[in-house]
Formats: sequence, structure tokens, C-alpha cells
Amino acid sequence: MDTNNDHSFSSLTPDCVLNALESVGLRCDGRLLALNSYENRVYQVGIEDSAPLVAKFYRPARWTDAAILEEHAFVQELAEREIPVVPALVIDGKTLLPFGGFRFSIFPKHGGRAPELEDRDTLEWLGRFLGRIHAVGAISNYRHRPELNIETFGTEPRDFLLTNGFIPADIDAAYRSVSQQALDGVRQCFDRAGELKSLRLHGDCHAGNVLWTDDGPHFVDFDDSRMGPAVQDLWMLLSGEREDRVRQMGDVLAGYEDFYEFDARELHLIEALRTLRLIHYSAWLARRWDDAAFKQAFPWFNTQIYWQNRILELREQISLMDEPPLWQN
Repeated sequence: MDTNNDHSFSSLTPDCVLNALESVGLRCDGRLLALNSYENRVYQVGIEDSAPLVAKFYRPARWTDAAILEEHAFVQELAEREIPVVPALVIDGKTLLPFGGFRFSIFPKHGGRAPELEDRDTLEWLGRFLGRIHAVGAISNYRHRPELNIETFGTEPRDFLLTNGFIPADIDAAYRSVSQQALDGVRQCFDRAGELKSLRLHGDCHAGNVLWTDDGPHFVDFDDSRMGPAVQDLWMLLSGEREDRVRQMGDVLAGYEDFYEFDARELHLIEALRTLRLIHYSAWLARRWDDAAFKQAFPWFNTQIYWQNRILELREQISLMDEPPLWQN
């Protein structure tokens, strides 16, 4: 993954978007709706005499072509096994298309609502499909995408924040100390879990990336797909007090293990992975801070109170990582 800071989408005008689709033979009817996306730019585009399509323009310099095509191939592999995902359309034999200095892909439009994660049947249903996704994900490895681990999601993002002056000077020492303690706690969790299998994941499997219809769920936005432990795709479905999360995990695994065996040692990693995600998220915002869309969408980022809250958050995670895993009460 390139760390180049050129995040400019300034030349991606509405005309550019429509012309890009016209360049591959799609006749647009002029309707264009920007969808909720910050990392990339995603639009619903009206098509003459046909259903609207979704066009995704990839952030320049984030992924190599090979990394994007690996993700496309994985999603297609899932779709061919009738797992409910949304693969990129193949146009002239390609899923990744160039136009005006950008790379884009086109997807069929799939609507839906957020899943009801408090419903036990819903969690079991999600678990079944995640088990199927992971059974396919374990067949082969990514070659061009990074692995989710302590270095890529913890040490490197923390170093980026500290070396680029994002932490206010008066709390820099406190953030250095607490983030180092947090990463030490993460390593202890991984040590307790032992050597675990890494497989191809969705990577960002929160409720916003699961759309629900009367036919059940379908999974969207594999943009953050990478190698990692299976539990990464499970823990973001959990919420509430400890007893709630124990029950929820049991519901998810009741469906999951119909299709793929879950290694219970991975439960040691839940709070560790949450800690890594918190550190990585702050660095993600920092890396994109020269994108005007981020300043508008996240005005609270990089304020004094923001970093004070991150210190308190990491202190809480240090405590949580010392607790027994969810199956112990």
C-alpha cells in the first residue's frame, strides 16, 4: 500500500464521472447521486433504459492495480459460490477501468437496510454467511494486500501520528506512554492466543457494510479486505455489556460453525483487535487530512479534546485486554 499523500479528487467532477461511464459504452441519463464514502468516491449513476449502477472511483495511490484486482477476484469467487456479495461488473474483460487519471469499477445497485443485530436469528444468519466467506477465504492467500497485524494496524500508524506532529505538544508524552502500553497489551493478547491461521477477510465487517432485505443479508465494500484472523470479521457485530456480547458471539458462532471451524483461542484477540482499530482509525484520518472532504466530515478530528479522549479510550482498552476472553465468566 502506497503511503503517498496525494489524495486529490478535485478533478473528479460530475462530468468526469459521467464521461468515464460513457467511455465504456454505458449511456448515462444525467442522474448522479454521491453516496456515503470517504476513502474513495462512490456514485449512483442513472443509465438510460436500465437500472442505475454504482461507480466507484479509487483513491489515487492507495492500492496497486494488483491489490484491487485481488479483491475483485475474491468477491467474484464468493459470488460464484452463491454467497451474497456484490462483485464488480466485467466490462470488455476487465473489472478495473482507467479514465482521466483515475481508476474505477462499476457495480450493480443493491439496496437494503441495516441488520437488526439485537435479533438472535439475524446474528446466526450472519454467522452462517461469514462462515461460508471464511471457508472460501481460507482456500488461498492474498499476495498483494497487507496483513492485519500489530505492525500494520498498531506500530506503524502510531509512529505516523507521533512523527508527523498530530499529537498536541502538552499531551504528547501521555499519548506516547498510553499507546505504548496499549500495544504491549495487544502483544500479550496475541501471545496468549498463540499461533493462529490467517485468511482472506472482509476486513471491515461492521453493520454499515451489511445490507439486509427480506431475502437476508448481502455483504458490500470489500475495499479493506486483507489477510488476518477470522475473529476480525466477527467482533464488530457485538455490542453492549459483557453478558450481551457473550450471548451474541454464541449466536454468531452457532451459524458460523455450520460452515467453518472457529478456533476459540481467537477470542483472546477481540479487545486487542479493537485497540488496533482505534489506533489505525486515528492515523487513517491523519493521513487523509489534506483531503477537504475529511475536514468537512470530521471537524472534531485533531482537536485537543479529540486526543484527550483517545488517551482515555486507550486506557480503558488496556484494562479490557486484561479481562478473560468472552467464553469465560
